[in-house]
Amino acid sequence: MNEPNGGPMGPARGEPGEVDLLPWERRASAPEPEASPRRMPQPDEHSHLQEIKSQVHRKLLERINLSNIEELDRESVVFEIKKVVRSLLSEQALPLNLHEREELVDQVLDEIFGLGPLEPLIKDPTISDILVNTYDRVFIERDGKIEKSDVRFKDDRHLLQVIDRIVSAVGRRIDDSSPLVDARLADGSRVNAIIPPLALDGPHVSIRKFRRDVLCADDMLGNETLTEPMLVFLKGVVASRLNVLISGGTGAGKTTFLNVLSGFIPKTERIVTIEDSAELQLRQPHVVRLETRPANIEGVGEIPLRMLVINSLRMRPDRIIVGEVRGSEAIDMLQAMNTGHDGSLTTLHANSPRDALTRLETMISMAGLHLPEKGMRQQIASAIDIVIQVVRLADGKRKIMMISEIVGMEGDIITMQDLFVYEREGLDGEGNVIGRFRATGIRPRCADRLQQFGVDLAGTLFSEVDPRLTAIRGGA
Repeated sequence: MNEPNGGPMGPARGEPGEVDLLPWERRASAPEPEASPRRMPQPDEHSHLQEIKSQVHRKLLERINLSNIEELDRESVVFEIKKVVRSLLSEQALPLNLHEREELVDQVLDEIFGLGPLEPLIKDPTISDILVNTYDRVFIERDGKIEKSDVRFKDDRHLLQVIDRIVSAVGRRIDDSSPLVDARLADGSRVNAIIPPLALDGPHVSIRKFRRDVLCADDMLGNETLTEPMLVFLKGVVASRLNVLISGGTGAGKTTFLNVLSGFIPKTERIVTIEDSAELQLRQPHVVRLETRPANIEGVGEIPLRMLVINSLRMRPDRIIVGEVRGSEAIDMLQAMNTGHDGSLTTLHANSPRDALTRLETMISMAGLHLPEKGMRQQIASAIDIVIQVVRLADGKRKIMMISEIVGMEGDIITMQDLFVYEREGLDGEGNVIGRFRATGIRPRCADRLQQFGVDLAGTLFSEVDPRLTAIRGGA
């Protein structure tokens, strides 16, 4: 773009009637003058701003060459694009106040560099889930409760453009031949997208946001997710290398709690984590993180969870952490727990500790080993020591509903005993769940092992009248 009397940034500046061009700009043909500024129809303010944004965006694309943006410094490009957008707004004499203009500038930048209307939700740290039910209905989860957002897309095509931007960034595709996809944002957030013909009403997107601020045990005590005696016991469980299974429903906080428990693993141990989508944030220095890989466009190259579990056994792990078992990898995980990899942790979807064991049986049968029921149950009973049930209550708060211990087999039945429970008693006037944590008073079978590892459980820890287990009410 070096022209006579022009520097490397383009032709000489300041010519009457011209807007300065940037290195990545291109001169568009002069638009025909309009008789008068056209006011948008205003059925509502949102559609009005959407139409203005679309106009500005189209004119911006005529003015600049987006293919060269990545070659330039991000901050300077953003600064110059803001100048161009403000100039376009001034040229059209649009009826917007200063706040609306700056908001429109930010939205145009989100369309170019981010995820369009979803960008403010992605940046909001109080939002944990973003649920797009077609282009004009976007819901969010905040503090465990789902609410409708005022964010919306222009139309299905606009939403599809954002979905395509997400999946193409990780080498995936979504179209009629592949209408559903799992992906991950740059910050680690999980994304699931599904489009017609599978989704009848239009494209749908579900985003589970990745927490940058990792919750710790003190946070869980502050949120009344569990009590201090429960936390003391679980610290001892991890320190004494007992195998733990965390059970719960979708969004109950299984992975978050798994992350908290993994923080109690000594820094001297080698840990291998295996996940479908990497979410665990371990702070120990000796951690190997593995993640599954889906099949490519040709349908080959898939690396499933089971293959990674088997491979991890050759990596000399002290502990194996599987983000979630949901298939045939369950048998390999149990065998690892039974063959020297004590202290391993995993999660699965289930509604109760007993249901979790039933689901494990189903997963073992998926491996095609044709084990008898009793054989499967013996594998489970000898591998799993503690089952923790995590629940999200009706008021959105998350609780450790039950801590149970597997004590062995009686005939063909796995025997369990509950050590701690959360008892719900009702709702208060504001819809908050009223309840209390209670120790059952049963001395755990693993108490001697905990003591061998230097974990001193006070005699009152499992006493039903322990004063530290005072009922938690109101905010519980």
